[in-house]
Amino acid sequence: MRSHTVLFDLDGTLSDPKPGITRCIQYALSELGYKPPDANELLWCIGPPLKSSFSQLLQTADDTLLEKAILLYRSRFSTIGLFENSLYPQIPETLKIIRAAGYQTFVATSKPQIYATRIIEYFDLAPFFDGVYGSELDGNRSVKGDLISYIVERESLLPSTVVMVGDRLHDIIGAKKNNIASIGVTYGYGSREELETHKADLIADCPDEIATLLQTPRPIIA
Repeated sequence: MRSHTVLFDLDGTLSDPKPGITRCIQYALSELGYKPPDANELLWCIGPPLKSSFSQLLQTADDTLLEKAILLYRSRFSTIGLFENSLYPQIPETLKIIRAAGYQTFVATSKPQIYATRIIEYFDLAPFFDGVYGSELDGNRSVKGDLISYIVERESLLPSTVVMVGDRLHDIIGAKKNNIASIGVTYGYGSREELETHKADLIADCPDEIATLLQTPRPIIA
Protein backbone atom coordinates (compact mmCIF):
# COMPACT_ATOMS: atom_id res chain seq x y z
CA MET A 1 0.00 0.00 0.00
CA ARG A 2 1.33 3.42 -0.88
CA SER A 3 1.48 5.81 2.02
CA HIS A 4 -0.63 8.61 0.58
CA THR A 5 -3.65 8.75 -1.71
CA VAL A 6 -5.51 11.75 -3.12
CA LEU A 7 -9.13 11.56 -4.27
CA PHE A 8 -10.15 14.33 -6.68
CA ASP A 9 -13.67 15.51 -7.31
CA LEU A 10 -14.25 16.25 -11.01
CA ASP A 11 -16.83 19.01 -11.54
CA GLY A 12 -15.65 22.26 -9.99
CA THR A 13 -12.30 20.80 -8.99
CA LEU A 14 -10.55 19.45 -12.09
CA SER A 15 -12.80 20.99 -14.72
CA ASP A 16 -15.42 23.70 -15.12
CA PRO A 17 -18.55 21.99 -16.45
CA LYS A 18 -20.87 25.00 -16.25
CA PRO A 19 -21.92 25.25 -19.94
CA GLY A 20 -22.63 21.55 -20.37
CA ILE A 21 -24.44 20.95 -17.09
CA THR A 22 -26.58 24.09 -17.17
CA ARG A 23 -27.55 23.67 -20.84
CA CYS A 24 -28.52 20.03 -20.27
CA ILE A 25 -30.65 20.95 -17.26
CA GLN A 26 -32.31 23.72 -19.28
CA TYR A 27 -32.95 21.27 -22.12
CA ALA A 28 -34.54 18.70 -19.80
CA LEU A 29 -36.77 21.28 -18.12
CA SER A 30 -37.87 22.71 -21.47
CA GLU A 31 -38.71 19.25 -22.81
CA LEU A 32 -40.85 18.67 -19.73
CA GLY A 33 -42.72 21.92 -20.36
CA TYR A 34 -41.06 24.05 -17.70
CA LYS A 35 -39.45 27.45 -18.21
CA PRO A 36 -35.80 26.86 -17.30
CA PRO A 37 -33.84 29.29 -15.12
CA ASP A 38 -30.86 31.19 -16.53
CA ALA A 39 -27.53 29.37 -16.43
CA ASN A 40 -26.22 31.49 -13.53
CA GLU A 41 -29.25 30.49 -11.47
CA LEU A 42 -28.32 26.82 -11.88
CA LEU A 43 -24.78 26.93 -10.50
CA TRP A 44 -25.91 25.28 -7.26
CA CYS A 45 -26.71 22.18 -9.34
CA ILE A 46 -23.02 21.62 -10.09
CA GLY A 47 -21.75 19.04 -7.62
CA PRO A 48 -24.81 17.46 -5.96
CA PRO A 49 -26.39 14.26 -7.31
CA LEU A 50 -28.55 15.06 -10.35
CA LYS A 51 -31.71 13.52 -8.91
CA SER A 52 -31.48 15.79 -5.87
CA SER A 53 -31.11 18.87 -8.08
CA PHE A 54 -34.08 17.97 -10.28
CA SER A 55 -36.16 17.22 -7.18
CA GLN A 56 -35.60 20.80 -6.01
CA LEU A 57 -36.01 22.33 -9.48
CA LEU A 58 -39.27 20.50 -10.14
CA GLN A 59 -40.44 20.64 -6.51
CA THR A 60 -41.30 16.96 -6.56
CA ALA A 61 -40.34 13.59 -5.12
CA ASP A 62 -42.10 11.74 -7.95
CA ASP A 63 -39.53 9.16 -9.08
CA THR A 64 -41.17 8.75 -12.49
CA LEU A 65 -40.89 12.45 -13.29
CA LEU A 66 -37.37 12.68 -11.86
CA GLU A 67 -36.18 9.70 -13.91
CA LYS A 68 -37.69 11.25 -17.03
CA ALA A 69 -35.82 14.51 -16.33
CA ILE A 70 -32.56 12.62 -15.81
CA LEU A 71 -33.02 10.67 -19.07
CA LEU A 72 -33.63 13.90 -21.00
CA TYR A 73 -30.57 15.47 -19.36
CA ARG A 74 -28.41 12.48 -20.27
CA SER A 75 -29.68 12.33 -23.85
CA ARG A 76 -27.98 15.68 -24.44
CA PHE A 77 -25.13 15.31 -21.96
CA SER A 78 -23.86 12.00 -23.36
CA THR A 79 -23.40 13.42 -26.86
CA ILE A 80 -22.85 17.16 -26.40
CA GLY A 81 -22.84 18.31 -22.81
CA LEU A 82 -19.86 16.41 -21.45
CA PHE A 83 -17.61 18.18 -23.97
CA GLU A 84 -18.98 21.64 -23.08
CA ASN A 85 -16.36 21.70 -20.38
CA SER A 86 -12.88 23.10 -19.76
CA LEU A 87 -9.98 22.32 -17.43
CA TYR A 88 -9.15 24.83 -14.74
CA PRO A 89 -5.76 26.50 -15.29
CA GLN A 90 -2.78 24.65 -13.75
CA ILE A 91 -4.61 21.33 -13.38
CA PRO A 92 -2.30 19.20 -15.59
CA GLU A 93 0.79 20.81 -14.02
CA THR A 94 -0.58 20.29 -10.50
CA LEU A 95 -1.35 16.63 -11.19
CA LYS A 96 2.17 16.12 -12.60
CA ILE A 97 3.70 17.52 -9.41
CA ILE A 98 1.47 15.38 -7.16
CA ARG A 99 2.21 12.22 -9.15
CA ALA A 100 5.95 12.98 -9.20
CA ALA A 101 5.83 13.23 -5.41
CA GLY A 102 4.63 9.62 -5.31
CA TYR A 103 0.96 10.03 -4.51
CA GLN A 104 -1.64 7.54 -5.64
CA THR A 105 -4.53 9.43 -7.25
CA PHE A 106 -8.14 8.65 -8.11
CA VAL A 107 -11.08 10.59 -9.47
CA ALA A 108 -14.05 10.44 -7.07
CA THR A 109 -17.15 12.04 -8.61
CA SER A 110 -20.92 11.78 -8.21
CA LYS A 111 -21.09 11.93 -12.00
CA PRO A 112 -21.72 8.53 -13.63
CA GLN A 113 -18.41 6.71 -14.05
CA ILE A 114 -19.03 6.15 -17.76
CA TYR A 115 -19.13 9.92 -18.37
CA ALA A 116 -16.34 10.76 -15.94
CA THR A 117 -14.00 8.34 -17.71
CA ARG A 118 -14.78 9.91 -21.09
CA ILE A 119 -14.11 13.40 -19.75
CA ILE A 120 -10.79 12.40 -18.17
CA GLU A 121 -9.74 10.78 -21.43
CA TYR A 122 -10.96 13.78 -23.47
CA PHE A 123 -8.65 16.07 -21.49
CA ASP A 124 -5.74 13.59 -21.67
CA LEU A 125 -5.65 13.28 -17.88
CA ALA A 126 -5.86 9.48 -17.71
CA PRO A 127 -2.07 9.05 -17.23
CA PHE A 128 -2.32 11.10 -14.00
CA PHE A 129 -4.80 8.76 -12.31
CA ASP A 130 -4.72 5.22 -11.00
CA GLY A 131 -8.45 4.97 -11.57
CA VAL A 132 -11.71 6.84 -12.14
CA TYR A 133 -14.61 6.22 -9.77
CA GLY A 134 -18.12 7.58 -10.20
CA SER A 135 -21.73 6.67 -9.65
CA GLU A 136 -23.74 4.07 -11.54
CA LEU A 137 -26.42 5.19 -13.99
CA ASP A 138 -29.08 3.95 -11.57
CA GLY A 139 -27.84 6.45 -8.96
CA ASN A 140 -25.90 3.96 -6.85
CA ARG A 141 -22.90 5.64 -5.16
CA SER A 142 -24.03 9.14 -6.21
CA VAL A 143 -23.74 10.19 -2.55
CA LYS A 144 -20.11 11.17 -2.05
CA GLY A 145 -19.75 9.44 1.31
CA ASP A 146 -20.89 6.14 -0.18
CA LEU A 147 -18.53 6.56 -3.12
CA ILE A 148 -15.52 7.30 -0.91
CA SER A 149 -16.31 4.30 1.27
CA TYR A 150 -16.43 2.13 -1.85
CA ILE A 151 -13.07 3.43 -3.10
CA VAL A 152 -11.38 2.97 0.29
CA GLU A 153 -12.59 -0.62 0.47
CA ARG A 154 -11.97 -1.47 -3.18
CA GLU A 155 -8.42 -0.08 -3.17
CA SER A 156 -7.60 -1.29 0.38
CA LEU A 157 -6.75 2.22 1.52
CA LEU A 158 -5.92 3.28 5.06
CA PRO A 159 -8.22 6.24 5.88
CA SER A 160 -5.49 8.09 7.77
CA THR A 161 -3.41 8.29 4.57
CA VAL A 162 -6.20 9.51 2.25
CA VAL A 163 -7.30 13.07 1.43
CA MET A 164 -10.37 14.19 -0.53
CA VAL A 165 -10.06 17.30 -2.71
CA GLY A 166 -13.31 18.97 -3.74
CA ASP A 167 -15.24 22.21 -4.07
CA ARG A 168 -18.58 21.48 -2.40
CA LEU A 169 -19.92 20.56 1.01
CA HIS A 170 -20.70 17.04 -0.28
CA ASP A 171 -16.97 16.38 -0.67
CA ILE A 172 -16.20 17.54 2.86
CA ILE A 173 -19.14 15.69 4.43
CA GLY A 174 -18.21 12.54 2.50
CA ALA A 175 -14.61 12.77 3.69
CA LYS A 176 -15.62 13.21 7.33
CA LYS A 177 -18.05 10.29 7.09
CA ASN A 178 -15.07 8.10 6.14
CA ASN A 179 -12.57 9.65 8.60
CA ILE A 180 -10.31 10.99 5.88
CA ALA A 181 -8.78 14.46 5.54
CA SER A 182 -10.17 17.05 3.13
CA ILE A 183 -8.95 19.97 1.07
CA GLY A 184 -11.68 22.34 -0.08
CA VAL A 185 -11.07 24.42 -3.22
CA THR A 186 -12.61 27.87 -3.61
CA TYR A 187 -12.15 28.27 -7.37
CA GLY A 188 -15.04 25.88 -8.09
CA TYR A 189 -18.71 26.21 -7.15
CA GLY A 190 -18.57 26.13 -3.37
CA SER A 191 -17.77 29.25 -1.36
CA ARG A 192 -15.08 29.52 1.29
CA GLU A 193 -17.91 29.95 3.81
CA GLU A 194 -19.49 26.66 2.70
CA LEU A 195 -16.18 24.82 3.00
CA GLU A 196 -15.34 26.37 6.38
CA THR A 197 -18.84 25.72 7.74
CA HIS A 198 -18.43 22.02 7.00
CA LYS A 199 -14.91 22.09 8.43
CA ALA A 200 -12.65 21.34 5.48
CA ASP A 201 -9.22 20.60 6.99
CA LEU A 202 -7.42 22.88 4.55
CA ILE A 203 -8.51 25.25 1.77
CA ALA A 204 -6.87 25.96 -1.61
CA ASP A 205 -7.70 29.09 -3.60
CA CYS A 206 -6.09 27.85 -6.81
CA PRO A 207 -5.04 24.42 -8.15
CA ASP A 208 -1.30 24.85 -7.61
CA GLU A 209 -1.92 25.33 -3.87
CA ILE A 210 -3.22 21.76 -3.61
CA ALA A 211 0.25 20.24 -4.10
CA THR A 212 1.68 22.60 -1.46
CA LEU A 213 -1.06 21.80 1.07
CA LEU A 214 -0.47 18.07 0.65
CA GLN A 215 3.01 18.64 2.08
CA THR A 216 1.79 20.38 5.23
CA PRO A 217 2.50 18.53 8.49
CA ARG A 218 -1.18 18.49 9.47
CA PRO A 219 -3.52 16.80 9.04
CA ILE A 220 -2.39 14.86 6.01
CA ILE A 221 1.22 13.78 6.34
CA ALA A 222 1.56 10.88 8.78
